[in-house]
Amino acid sequence: MAHAHGHDHAPHDRHDHGAHGRVHHHRDATPVLLAIGTGLNLVFVVVEAIYGVLGNSIALLADAGHNLADVLSLAAAWGASLLARRTPSARYTYGLGSSSILVALLNAIVLLIAVGAIILEAALRLAAPAPVKGLTVVVVALIGVALNGATALVLGRAARADLNVRAAYTHMAADAAVSLGVAASGAVILLTGWQRVDPIVSIAVAIVIVAATWRLLRQSLDMALHAVPATIDAEGVRQHLARLKGVSAVHDLHIWPMSTTETALTAHLVMPAGHPGDETLAEIATELHDRFAIGHVTIQVEIDPEHACRLAPDHVV
Repeated sequence: MAHAHGHDHAPHDRHDHGAHGRVHHHRDATPVLLAIGTGLNLVFVVVEAIYGVLGNSIALLADAGHNLADVLSLAAAWGASLLARRTPSARYTYGLGSSSILVALLNAIVLLIAVGAIILEAALRLAAPAPVKGLTVVVVALIGVALNGATALVLGRAARADLNVRAAYTHMAADAAVSLGVAASGAVILLTGWQRVDPIVSIAVAIVIVAATWRLLRQSLDMALHAVPATIDAEGVRQHLARLKGVSAVHDLHIWPMSTTETALTAHLVMPAGHPGDETLAEIATELHDRFAIGHVTIQVEIDPEHACRLAPDHVV
């Protein structure tokens, strides 16, 4: 039985290999973007909470609490992006990239808890409405729309490649929607004097946020449980490996996320004609990278088909 290892990285990975196997690091702007977003939103939380009290608006206070939860989530995403850059150690042989998965899951849970708090406070205000300073609500909320919208736009491109950043992006986009709803409620209060619109808008926006967050929660939970990434066709990968020259069988195939940006694969290939050589294994790794965006490939070659591998049955792990 022979073993071989192929290692390649997707374009969004943190490093690539040069002609002589050297590792060349490049600068990743994501931690800087998350740091800026964290600082700006923390300042806004303080301002919004102060004017929420001065304006007697439960919508502004709820939005401030929601924004505070998002500041914590942004800070966690920032920390995870830094941890993911650390090199592997003797104990953490894959590095700390998987921390980004845990943070994405935490972000989804925190956002749902924050939405629950908004709904509870709004329900109490519906039962006992109080006068709200509409102009204060409109001005402060529109500042929130601008700030959160700008942060979401900045994170938008990185969010496509990283679930952890996507979680932060979802938070900022949701915050912009909340702030817009709050501004609308303030405008209605200015025009009509109807105070109950403040908690009604808060509840409506909270429901929208729950719908948007549910998918993020499912994706991050799947990653935490090492499910095959939704963007990868596991059966297609199996068929691709089975059609390779010299391969008579494929078993013990596993595909899982190492982080929110990197995917790993291990597989046993039965090749009765003998070990194909390191060059062929490197080509297989490159094909898996190019066709399926799988960057970390480990392949075990088995030559004797009569020697049953104990991991051959699909139900055995």
